[in-house]
Amino acid sequence: MNQPNIVFIISHDTGRYLGTYGHKVETPDIDAMAENGVQFNQYYCPAPQCSPSRASVLTGLYPHNNGMLGLAHKHFTIKEGTTTLPKELQNAGYETRLFGLSHETIGEEPQGVTTSGTKLGYDHYQEVPGNRAPKVTDYVEDYLEEKAQNQDKPFFINIGYEETHRPFDEYEDEADDPADVEVLSYLPDTENVRKDLALMNGSTKVFDRAVGRVRRKLEETGLAENTIVILTTDHGLAFPRAKGSLKDSGIETFLIVHSPAMVDKGAVRDQLLCNVDMMPTILDLAGAEIPEGLDGKSFAHLLKGGEEEIRDEFFCELTWHDRFHPMRGVRTHKYKYIRNFEDGPDVYMPYDIHSSLSGQDVREQFYVPNSEEELYDVENDPKEDNNLAADPAYAEVLEDLRGRVDRWMKETNDPILHGPVEGVESTKWAEEAAKGQTYESRNK
Repeated sequence: MNQPNIVFIISHDTGRYLGTYGHKVETPDIDAMAENGVQFNQYYCPAPQCSPSRASVLTGLYPHNNGMLGLAHKHFTIKEGTTTLPKELQNAGYETRLFGLSHETIGEEPQGVTTSGTKLGYDHYQEVPGNRAPKVTDYVEDYLEEKAQNQDKPFFINIGYEETHRPFDEYEDEADDPADVEVLSYLPDTENVRKDLALMNGSTKVFDRAVGRVRRKLEETGLAENTIVILTTDHGLAFPRAKGSLKDSGIETFLIVHSPAMVDKGAVRDQLLCNVDMMPTILDLAGAEIPEGLDGKSFAHLLKGGEEEIRDEFFCELTWHDRFHPMRGVRTHKYKYIRNFEDGPDVYMPYDIHSSLSGQDVREQFYVPNSEEELYDVENDPKEDNNLAADPAYAEVLEDLRGRVDRWMKETNDPILHGPVEGVESTKWAEEAAKGQTYESRNK
C-alpha cells in the first residue's frame, strides 16, 4: 500500500449509541463499515466535551497539557507552538483539508471563534454554515471527485459533522416512535426521555447516511483501494449523566476503522485506548515521524492483527464547559477513580442538557451534593452506581488510584493545582438559579 489517503470522520456527541454497538437505532451504513473493518469497544476520550476532546485527538496530549481547558468559542485554545496531527502530516507530504465542524483553536483567538483553520495545519478549511452532515458531505464528494482526476500527493481530510449535537428538533421528520426507543440504562423511563431519544435517533440516521455517502464516493472514484477511513466521535451522548460526566457514559466513544490492507476484517478489539492515541496512530499508518513527548501511543498494530495492549490506564478531566466544574480521574480496565474539586451536583449537566426534555425529568435526582472522591468497579458495576470510595475493602485500590491522579497532576503542572481557572460562565445559569432550578450549594 502506497502512502495512504486518510479520511477522518468525527461526529458530535454520539458516544457509542450505534446499532453495531448493540443499541436500538438504525445505522446500516455504519454497521456495514464495522462488518468490513475493525470496531474498538474500549476506546475513550479524556474529556466529556467537544473542544478539549477534539484538541486531544489533534495533539496527542491530554487537555490541560495542550491548553484546551474549555470550549473554543469561550476563548480556550491549544497552546501556541503545540504541534498538531495535520501539521505533522503536512511535513510528511500530505495535503490536509478540514470540512465542516472543528471546534479547536490554537493561540490567541477572539472570543466566539471556533476554528483556527490554517494555524491548526490545514491547507484549506471548507466552512459550512451549520455543519449539517448532508451539506458537508456535498463538499466532500466534490473534493473526492476532483482528487480522483488529479492527485499529486496523498490527502488527509477531517470531516466534522454537527450531528448528533443538540438541538434535535430539526430531525423530527426522521425521529423514531417514542414508544419504540431504547431508554438509556442510567435514565428514567419517562415520556420526556423517550421523546428526546426518539429525536436524537433521527439525527443519528442523518449522520449514518452521510457516512455511507462518503464511503460510496470513495468506491465510485477508485480512491477506496488506497484510503483508510476512520470514524469516531468526540464524547458521550448529549444526555444527563453522559456529556459533562467522567462516568463511562460521558467518556465512551465509538471507533471504527476500515483499510483495504486489513487482514482481520470484522474484528472487534477490547484493548483499552484513549483518543490521545489517535494522533500517533494516524502518523504511524501514514509512515510519518511521531513527535516525542506525546501522551498517546500508536495502536496501528491492532489494525494489522496484533493484540498487544498499549496502556493499562488513561486519565480524564473536566475544567470548564459553560461553567467551572473541575474534575480529574483515571480509568483502568477494572476501576474508575474520580475527584471532584468543588462543591457541586452529583451529576453536572451542561445547560443545553439541563434545559432539555430529559434534563427536566432528572434534576431532582441528580442535583444532590457530589462526593469529593468516587471509586467504581467498572467490570462488575458498569453503570457506576455504587461508589466504593468509603468502603474499607477497597482502601488500597483507592489509595493507588488517588496516587496516580496526584502524580499525574503534579508531573504535568495541572493548572487547577494553583486555584480556580478563569473562564466565562453562561448567563443562563444565573437565570436558572433565580428560578430555583439549579443545584443549591451545600455551603450556602
